[in-house]
Parts: sequence; structure tokens; C-alpha cells
Amino acid sequence: MGRTAALGQIDALFAGHRPIGPGLLLRGDPGVGKTALLDAAAARAEAAGMRVLRASGAQFEAEIGFSTLHQMLDPLRECADRLSDRHRDALHQVFDLAPGSSPDPLVVTAVLALLRGVAAGRPLLVIVDDVPGIDRASATVLAFAARRIGDDPIVFLAAARTGAGSCFDQVGFRERQIGPLASQPATSLLDARWPGLAPTVRRRLLDEAAGNPLVLRELPGVLTDRQRCGQDPLPAFLPLHGRLEGIVAAGVRTLPAPGRQVLLLAALEPDASPATIRAAAQGRADVDDLAPAQQAGLVRMDAVTGPVVFRHPLIRSAIVQASSPGERRAAHQALAAALAGDPERRAWHLAEAATGPDEAVARALDEAALAAWRRGDPSAASAGTLNQTTVGDRRGGAAAAVTLKVRAGELSSHPAGRSRRLVEAAYLAVMTGQLDQAPRLLADAGQAPDTPTGLVFAATAHLLTHGEGDVEAAHQLLARALDDVADTAKTTNDWDSRWILHALLAVSIYAGRPEPWELLNTALARFAPEAATAFRLCYDAYVDPARTADTVREGLAHAFAALPADPSPWPVVPLTWAAVGVEALSDYRYLVRRVVERERDSGAITMVMAGLLLLCIDAYGHGQWDEAENLAGEGLDLAEAYGHHLVQGQLRCHLAYIEAARGNVDRARVLADEITTWAAPRGVGLPEAYARRVRTLAALGQSDYEEAYVQAARVNPPGAPSAGVPGRLLIMDLVEAAVRTGRTEEARAHVAAAQQAGISRVSTRSALIIAGAAALAAADDAAGRLFEAALSLPEADRWPFEQARIQLAYGQWLRRTRDTTRARLYLRAALDTLDRMGARPWAQRARDELRATGVATASTRPDTRTVALTAQERQIATLAATGLTNKQIAQQLFLSHRTVGAHLHRIFPKLGITSRVALRAALETITPDEHDHAPQPAS
Repeated sequence: MGRTAALGQIDALFAGHRPIGPGLLLRGDPGVGKTALLDAAAARAEAAGMRVLRASGAQFEAEIGFSTLHQMLDPLRECADRLSDRHRDALHQVFDLAPGSSPDPLVVTAVLALLRGVAAGRPLLVIVDDVPGIDRASATVLAFAARRIGDDPIVFLAAARTGAGSCFDQVGFRERQIGPLASQPATSLLDARWPGLAPTVRRRLLDEAAGNPLVLRELPGVLTDRQRCGQDPLPAFLPLHGRLEGIVAAGVRTLPAPGRQVLLLAALEPDASPATIRAAAQGRADVDDLAPAQQAGLVRMDAVTGPVVFRHPLIRSAIVQASSPGERRAAHQALAAALAGDPERRAWHLAEAATGPDEAVARALDEAALAAWRRGDPSAASAGTLNQTTVGDRRGGAAAAVTLKVRAGELSSHPAGRSRRLVEAAYLAVMTGQLDQAPRLLADAGQAPDTPTGLVFAATAHLLTHGEGDVEAAHQLLARALDDVADTAKTTNDWDSRWILHALLAVSIYAGRPEPWELLNTALARFAPEAATAFRLCYDAYVDPARTADTVREGLAHAFAALPADPSPWPVVPLTWAAVGVEALSDYRYLVRRVVERERDSGAITMVMAGLLLLCIDAYGHGQWDEAENLAGEGLDLAEAYGHHLVQGQLRCHLAYIEAARGNVDRARVLADEITTWAAPRGVGLPEAYARRVRTLAALGQSDYEEAYVQAARVNPPGAPSAGVPGRLLIMDLVEAAVRTGRTEEARAHVAAAQQAGISRVSTRSALIIAGAAALAAADDAAGRLFEAALSLPEADRWPFEQARIQLAYGQWLRRTRDTTRARLYLRAALDTLDRMGARPWAQRARDELRATGVATASTRPDTRTVALTAQERQIATLAATGLTNKQIAQQLFLSHRTVGAHLHRIFPKLGITSRVALRAALETITPDEHDHAPQPAS
């Protein structure tokens, strides 16, 4: 897996393309997959009709002369009988393993003659694995033969560890470095060998393996079944046994004692500077003592700048495993003393040195976790270096706060303190995407008499909301949580209060009904105003935006201006949701993107997914559909990997909008049905309403106005337009459907109600939608003026889909009223925009209308010959074109079937098709140079 380029080079060697030297030498670290490549090469060679001779070096045979040649040539004993007498006699030294390390020159020429004789019948592949381990006599003979093969049909293929000497170094072999697997093939390999790993465990193992295939295959085997499924926590340092220890850190136990001491300090504090290590070593060792470890290839470092860099992450585990518990505690104590100026890192090392409960250390860990949670950046608490679990995740900030809280709970002197800290860890686990860890942490918290039940309810509500999307149950829990913290809510830094507000906001937005908003309003009354500003803005933006929109926009401007230059996500997320409520997010889009990029590293995965969803919503509204599609795809991949079903539903809604607007009606309806099936039983009203909007848009695109009317009316009843999302976005859709089905008076009443409710004040988009709806519903004597007024609104061009639809409707009206010249202007403008966005049904209408005015237009359907698919898209499209189902494709590529589906509905618009049936023909029109970078499907 993941070795397409290396296999291609091997195939070229078989085909006689040997511009440099007589063979190929593969170099790489132990376990990286060199032998697997040699196996694949042998199989390909035999399939191509070549004969394969193979041998492998072994240290225990290195002193036996000709042992490697004996292994390789033994199958050719009968062929040796056809050689001259002197060559046949010379080969007896090889076949009989005659003593002597320096081969007779006759042996050298006899082996060359034997190889040439065999190759005369059919081409020959000579494979030598672990070259540094072969005996000296065999090495001499093989190097001689390799130098002299000339034009003979003989190919040499060898493998050696990086940095090890080889008998082929001076022969002129071309070298190929075999590095760690890239992310996708590494993930595929792990999933194929160990399916069903808990998401957190899977991520930890991928990080620890660092792309080493052998580690990926064998490391999960050192865990218990309960650890693999996430029921038990993983140890801070993963245990290594047998073969794993041998390939990862051979020689650690044989290093001199001072070097092992420095390595242990560096393993426990990976970012430590040389000065910190010297201080912790207390004169008993120094960074200079790392020389033997550097020579062994275990580490590298700059003695001035540091820190120590380990060749592989698991070397730390090997070093810790080679030390005694007493040595580890002493090292942690020494590091704590050396890090006195860094209270957070010092707290962690004191915690690791503790042998029992220690409330002072637990409080210090609390402070470190709180600092990491508040700052939410990679440097927060330097927590990414505090614990091997966190180091393995390569995540700091909010993710590190989980580890800190768990350890604080373990060191708590009182059951109530332990319970509270574990519940806080569970909450933070939800926010960092570790949903599989939260239930265990909540269960471990127990039910002590003074357990903070409010926080338990809040953490459980977060888990239910973000995980399963059960907003109804979450709402009930939050009502109880709010009662529990009523006496302490009047604070500005109380964790319980903040978490309840965040949970209530998510439930209120997604439930799509008034009761959660009422509960949020009740909660806001209990908090200090400065602690609840963002949440109050959200409440106003969603509950009564027609009245409060201007105030919300002003409040957002002040709140965003007051944020630091690189703020944490905690205040940004509610503020940006408020901006979505009044469609002002584009003003702060840069900040959302900055938070997303930073939180990828800091570990607040829930915040990353929320940010991607927000960016997707904004991109869709502003007609940037390709970008919206990419953002939704990225968010879906994350949401599926981390089990966030709520975000999955929302992202699918926006993918479905794009499918509907582009005329991919079948796919849009499938997605809408999936969304409704999932959302309805859980009381998640917002995705349900969005699914109705998808069906409305799909029906409008097909000119099925009756169906469009029915779907829109279920969200936005005629005569009772909603100022909320998505009700106000459906106003023009409902009016258009009503007019087209003869319900003109109903359409006018709906427009009048929207105008009376002041919905135009919510945003410039709302104003454009209502003005367009008014023009659609108007009588002919007023329609022209109203269309002009709609298209003259400020910022109308910021909402290109709505603007183009109004231009199209105006052009149709002008043509109908025989103002052909002006009709062409508006129809052409609409067509240009709709073609650019790929809104095919509406673009075709504009094209038809232009043709009716006497202007012929060519279709701008995407030319598949210029479409470049990504490597994975090409794989999926190729397999889908053969008739495989999403599930079958997922099994072949080791992906989720949902991921396959998400890729396919990104592929279809790229190829300009709407179904799998058209895939084969579309793929055949793509020229080879546009996708030759794409690897073929894995076998």
C-alpha cells in the first residue's frame, strides 16, 4: 500500500530501463516495508516469466562463508552440472559450505557463469534482502557478478537498512529510499489489519506508528481488547514486545548508563532544551553522553539549540520501558525541579512522580488544564509535551486539558474532587473530538454524594448533542443542570456555567423550536452580562432578528474588535453563529479560518468541524459553491472519523443544496431523505427544515412547482413567513411556486406578511429575497418597477444565486411583455452567473429564454476532457464505473461507505454528470496526462 512509485521503478527495471547501474538498492528503516516490496517484485517478475533467485542476510550466519550464496544458488545445483569441470568443482565450495572467508577466484567466475547460463533460458531476477547481514565471501561474489552482467538479462534487486554499509555501494546500483507510509495508505493498512478500533485509539496508533507498516500491523496487538475498543484508557507509553522492540529501538538497553539517563529525561520531556536536560541531570550526565545513541541512529540533536529528536516516536516507549519505576519517578522529580519557571509543565512532572493522592499537585494540574482550555492554542501549558498520550496525539491546548484533568482526578484526595475533575475531562473530551472517551470518563466519575450533578448533566448533554444529535434528551438534561448551578451562576469564569451556555446554544440552534431558546434566555438572566455577551447576541439573532438585527450587527462589531489578535475558539464560535443568524459572517470569515487552522494542531476538533461548517454556510450563500463543497467534504471526513453525527447532518444539508441547485436531483433527494431519517426521531428540527428546502430547490429546478410549494409550505406556512433560518430563505421559493401554480393571491399575502414583519431588515440577502418575491407576485403594471428596485438594492451582487434568479425572472417578464432588447441584457447576466456557479436547471432556462429572443447560446456544460480528479476521486470513480456499490468500494479502499458517497457527489459535478451510469463514458474522455498522477486502486 502506498508504494506506487517504488513499484513503478521496479517495473521499469524489469523492462530493461536501467540508465544507472545494473540493479536497484532499496534503503529504509527497519519495518518500513522493504521486504514487502521485494515480495511484490518477486511475484511480478514470476508473472512476467522471469526466474527469481532469492537470499537474505542474517547476522548469525555472517561468519559462515558462502552461507548467503548457498541459500540463493541451492535451487540451481542441477544447472551447475552443465558448467565446465573447473567451474562445477569450484561451486562445490558454495554448495558444501567449504571453510574460508576469501573466495577462490574460480568461485567468483563460476557463479557469474552459472547466472549467465540460467539467464540464457529466461530473464533472471536476483533478490538480496538485508544486505548488511550477508557473509563477506558471498558479498564479494555478488558484487563482482553485479559489476559484470553487462547486457545479460539479469536484474539485481537488494534491500538494506538506512545508514548501513552494503557490498553494492561501489557497484553502481541505483538507490531508492523507502520512507514511512503517507497518511492515507497508513490509515488503510491499519483499518485493514485492525478494523473496529475506537477513533481515539486509532488516531493514537497512527501517530505512534509514524507510518511504519510493521508497527501499524503489530502495535495494536500489544493492547487488550478493551483498550482497542476504547473501554479502557491506553497507557501513557505503549508497551513494546519482541519484534517491535527489536525494530524500533534495538540497542537501547546496551547504551552506557549516562546516555540512558539523558535519553530518559528527553523521552519524558521531548521539548526540553539542552540547558533543561543538564539541569535535570544534576551533573551525573550531560547531553554529550548522547553520542552513542546518535551513532546508533536512535536520536539526533543540536547540542546548542536542541531539543533531542527521536528517530521514531516509539523509541520513547522503548527507553521508558527499559527503565525502572524508581528511575522514572526520579527523572520526573528532576525535570520538575529544572522546570520551576514553567508551573504547568512542572505540575505534570510532579504528578508523574507522585506515588499517591496529592491535592496540591491536583490543584496545580487543574490550573494548567484551565489555562490550556482558555487559550486553546498549541503552546497552551506546553501541554503537548506533558504526557505521552498527548504527545502521541500531537495535540496540545484543549486536547491536553483532557489529560491534565484526568491525572488531576487520579491524584484527588477526596471523592468529590475526583468526580468533578473526571466530569470536566469528559466535557473537554467531547469538545476535542474524543467522543469515545467521554462515556468512560463519566462512568469513572462515579456517583459520590457531592458529585457536581449539574456538570454531569452538561457534559452528558454535550455528548448527546454532538455525538448522537439527541437534542431532545440534551434539552431536558440542561434544564436540570441549570437548576443545579443556579446558586453559582453569577460568575464570569465558572466552568459549569460556560459549558451549560455552550450546550444550550447548540441545542437551541439545532432543535429549531422555541423551548430551548426560552431556556437559554432563562440561563442568560443568571449570568453576569460580560460573561454572556456572545450568547445574548445569538439569542437576539435567532429569536427575533427582524427587530434586533441592527443591534446584533453593532454588538458583533464591538465584540470582535475586543477579541485578541489570535483568540481562542470559545468566544469566537458563539459570536460567529450570531453572525450567521444575521448573515454577516463574511465580515469575520478570516477569523474563523484562522481558528480552524490553529485548532487543527491544538486539538479542539469539535471547534474545527464547527468552523468548517460555518465557512461552508458562508461560501454557499455567496455563490462559492466549489469552495463550499470542498469545505463540506473536509468537514464530513472529520465528522465521520470522530463520530460527530450532528455536524455530519448539517454538512450533508449543504452538499444537498449544491446538488439540487446544480440539477443533480436524485442525489439531492437521497441526501434529503438520509437527513430526515436521522433527524426526525431525535428532534433535530433544523436539518429537517433544511431537507425541506433541498426538496423545494430540487423541485423548482425541475419545474415541479406543486411539489416545491408543498415542501416550502411545510417550513414556511403561507401568510406566516418566519424571520428565522431557514424560513426567510424560502420566502421567494414559496412565492415563485405559488405564482406558478395559480396561487397568486396567496403569494401576495405571503409577501405582505414578510414586509409587515420587517424581515427585510435581517440582512441584505433577506431584503433581496423579499424584494424579488414581491416582484414575482406583482401585477404586470407594478412588476417592472419592483424588479428594478430589487436588483438595485445595496449589495445585491453579494448573493449571486438569488440575484441571478431575479434577473432571470425579470428577463422572462420583459420578454413576455415584448421588451426584447432589455430582456436580453438581464437574461445574459443571469446566464453568465448561473453557468459560472453550475446551476444547470436555471442556466438552461436562461438559455432557452435567450433563444426565444433570437439569441443563440452554446451550452457551457463542463468539458470532462479538462477535468482533473484527485487520486482518491479517480480511484473511487473508476471502481464505481465498474458497477460496484459504495459499500464494496469502501471495502476495497478501506474507507467508510459514507466517505465514498461524499466523494462521488463531488465527482459528479466535476464530470458534468448526474448518475453512476454516465461515469464510464465521462472517465474515458479525460486525457491521460490529467490523471496519470493518480495511483491505481490498491490490490
